[in-house]
Amino acid sequence: MTIPDTLQRRLMKDRPMTSITLRIPIDVVDSMKAIAPLRGMAGYQSLLKLYISEGLRRDEAKYSTHSPAIDRLMTALSRLGVPQSLLEEAVRDTT
Repeated sequence: MTIPDTLQRRLMKDRPMTSITLRIPIDVVDSMKAIAPLRGMAGYQSLLKLYISEGLRRDEAKYSTHSPAIDRLMTALSRLGVPQSLLEEAVRDTT
C-alpha cells in the first residue's frame, strides 16, 4: 500500500510554512486555551492547527475527485508516457 503524495508532503517535517493573522473572539481563544492541555497540547495554537487539519482532511476526502483506483490508473498511464496535462484534463472531464 502506498501513501498518497499529498499525505507524504504533509508528513514532511521541513515543509515551508507561512504566518497568517486570524481574528478570533476572545472567548473562543480562552476555550481553546482551557481545552489544549486536556488534549495533551502545550498551547491553543497547536489545538487550532489540529482543528484545521481535521476539517481539511474531512473536506479533502469529501470533495476529492481522485479515488485510489483513479490514482493507480493515472500512475500507470503516466508510466506509459501519457502527459500529466492530458491526465488532469481527463479527470476534470469526468467530474
